[in-house]
This record gives sequence, structure tokens and C-alpha cells, in this order.
Amino acid sequence: MLSKSKYALSVLVIFLLAGCQEEAAESASAKPPAPKVQVGVVSIEAQKTDLIAELPGRTTSSLVAEIRPQVGGIVKKRFFEEGQNVKAGDLLYELDDSTYVSSYNQAQADLESANASLKSAQLKLQRYTELRKQNNVSQQDLDDAQVAFLEAKARQKGSEAALENAKINLGYTKIKSPIDGRIGISRVTVGALVTGSQAAVMTTVRSLDPIFVDLSQTSLDQLKQRTFLTKEGVERGSNQVSLILEDGTEYQYKGSLKAREISVDESTGSVTLRAEFPNPDNLLLPGMFVRGLINELTHNSAILVPQQAVSRDVKGNPVALVVNDKNVVERRILNIERSLGNQWLVLSGIQSGEKVIVEGSMKAKPGTEVVPFAMKRDSETGAIVDASGSSTQGN
Repeated sequence: MLSKSKYALSVLVIFLLAGCQEEAAESASAKPPAPKVQVGVVSIEAQKTDLIAELPGRTTSSLVAEIRPQVGGIVKKRFFEEGQNVKAGDLLYELDDSTYVSSYNQAQADLESANASLKSAQLKLQRYTELRKQNNVSQQDLDDAQVAFLEAKARQKGSEAALENAKINLGYTKIKSPIDGRIGISRVTVGALVTGSQAAVMTTVRSLDPIFVDLSQTSLDQLKQRTFLTKEGVERGSNQVSLILEDGTEYQYKGSLKAREISVDESTGSVTLRAEFPNPDNLLLPGMFVRGLINELTHNSAILVPQQAVSRDVKGNPVALVVNDKNVVERRILNIERSLGNQWLVLSGIQSGEKVIVEGSMKAKPGTEVVPFAMKRDSETGAIVDASGSSTQGN
């Protein structure tokens, strides 16, 4: 009897445990579903966008005149202060002109002698012409008088040319600026001996307003630009150029692209682009390193996606998470052309009107339903902010 009662007690305990497990299972199945993930989204809209190329470059003078003597002599006087502005025709140096004055005077005397000889030959020719009509001189004498007149006339022309040459050389002793600009440091002093057409410059005059900026662009970038120009909605930009100076500040005046080099530098693989800038304050000096921002292209329906909405998969492909009309997350692989500030210019993968996730993407999984809340891009700072205006810090 005792063993039977123990058996009955064991069966009762088993039934009680089974009932408890069923109740636990029923209570577990009655728990509410997990809350949906909230994500911040930005609505993407096609917009007209200028595509800016940032290129390194250096400033160079629009006009450069290297001052060299055209005749030799001793530097007698200097008429300028180094670093000052000069005008075309301003006197810069004066050479000792004593030998050139003497040569000019000699050439002038030779011309006067040649004029007298010509006059004499002319009168003789006239007399012989009249006498020949009366048959008082031979034809040979008349011919000799004609030849003598022509020789005297040629000598007179040569004397005129010699006088003009002496006058030019005398003028070269006064060395003048051929252009307007700023003059540099003088390489010679008073008393120095200079020679005609020497290799060494005496000084240099540079025109600084306007000033040129030579920018370097790779031939590959130019090919990409031409290819991108064939796409729908893409057209040439204004070619307006802005400058970023060495200290990071922006130059106050805008420039324009004037010319492109027609050949590629074999050593660097780049092409030179020349822009012209006004420089009334002479802030830009030749040789300065700058960065030029050129408005090369304009995209009339560009798709710009915030960079914080884009990540990379294991293969390095750019991907973004999109919330569709049913609030379900979709994973998209993007075709990115370039970065514009803190945004990507996307060629495919996202359409205008779609919403990309910019906050909460680490919790959002493709195929799951989420609760989106609208975010916006601050027009001044470019940061993604929520409705209250506070900046997001990431995902």
C-alpha cells in the first residue's frame, strides 16, 4: 500500500509541473511585440548644382619685361626706387653717352658733307644736260655726270641712315620701362659697366593688375569631365574661378578661365589652365601658391546624398539604406561620381523623392519595418539637423 501511494504522489507532481510549463508558455506567447526602430531620414530631391573642380596653381605676371641694355657703357644714374610702380616710358637708367654723342655729331657732319656733294653733282648734271643740247659736251661727259649724281645721292642716303643709327644708339643710353608695372630689385649699381644685349638683366618690371593664375589639371580629370558632359542634364559651367590663398582665406575678387594648354606635360601628366584675376591692391604676387575653384560643369538635376548616409560594404561598394513607401528598409548600392562638400553626387542607386537613413542605420536592418522621422540639411553649415535644429552626431 505504501508503494502505491508513493507512485500516485509522483504522478501528481508530474501533472503539476506540466501544468506550470503550459502556463509559462502561454504567458510568454502573450508578450507584446518588440517596438519598431526609429530612424532619421532625409528626403532626396533633384537640384541644380554647380560642379566645382579644385586645382593647385601659382600666380604669374600678365606682362614681364626683363630690362637689358641695348648698347654698352657705364651706368651713370638710376632713376627709380626698387619696388615702386612705374609707367611705360619712365626713365630707369642713364648710361654715359659721351661716345654716342660724338658718333652722332660725326654722322651729322657726314650727312651735311653728303648733302653738299649731292647738290654739286646735281648742278653739274643740269649744266651738262643743257650743254649737250647745244652739242658743247660729249655724250660720255653727260653720262659721267649722271653717274656722279646717282653716287652722290646714294652716299647721301647712307649718311642719313648712319645719322639715324647714331641717334638710336644715343637714345639707348637712356633705358626706359616698356610696360606699366612694379619694378624689382636693381641688379646693377651706378658705375657698373654693361654691354649691349647682355644675358644678365639689370632689373625686371612685372605687370600685376591683372594677374594670371596657372592651374594644373590631370589629363584623366579632363577626360572624365568630357565623358560626364555627355550625360543628360549636364552642361558647361560659367568657368568662373575663385581663389583660396595660402593662409586658407578666399580671395575677394573672382576670375575667369582664359585658356587651356593644348598639350599634356609628359613629366606630370597634367594640363595647364590659365585664369585671369583683377589685382588692384597688388595682394597677389608672382610665384604664390594658390588653389583655384573652377565652375566647370552644371548639373540641372543632381542627386546629392549626405555623406553620413553612405557606408561601404565588404567589397568597398558604397551603400545606403532607403525607407520605401511602406516604411520598410531597403539596401541600395550606389554609383558615386564625386564629393561636393559633405555630400556625394550620386549617378544611380537613389531616385529623387526617396528617403535615405542618416541616423539610426546601425539598428535598421534591410527588410524590417521602421518608424522614420524627418531630418533636414542646414543650408548654412551643411550639417544634418532634426526638427529642433540640433546637429546629428552620427548613426
